Amino acid sequence: MHELSVAQSIVEIIKENVPEQDYGKVNAVLLEVGEFSGIIADSLQFCFDAVKLETPFKKARMEIKKVPFVLYCNLCKVETTNSNGIRMCDKCGGFDNSIVSGTEMRVTEVELD
Repeated sequence: MHELSVAQSIVEIIKENVPEQDYGKVNAVLLEVGEFSGIIADSLQFCFDAVKLETPFKKARMEIKKVPFVLYCNLCKVETTNSNGIRMCDKCGGFDNSIVSGTEMRVTEVELD
């Protein structure tokens, strides 16, 4: 379960970005998690809830915003969503594309009192 190591990394990100004297003021950590990031949101939530108990962030909650899988097609010049995670344009069927979103996992905000 790699969600445990991700949860531990999130705690480290909080420590790196919040002054130590404000650790007790951390209310929430907000994340963006792509549909095809390989992260299972429920497992990450469970792991974060367990990991935070041994930190000053015991009262912090985690909010996860799911990010859709979006491709930009270089052939027909459109962005399309794809719920299968297949790198094929839903409009023209082409494979010459770039991933715009849906594979990321990032902390976007740490909310304090």
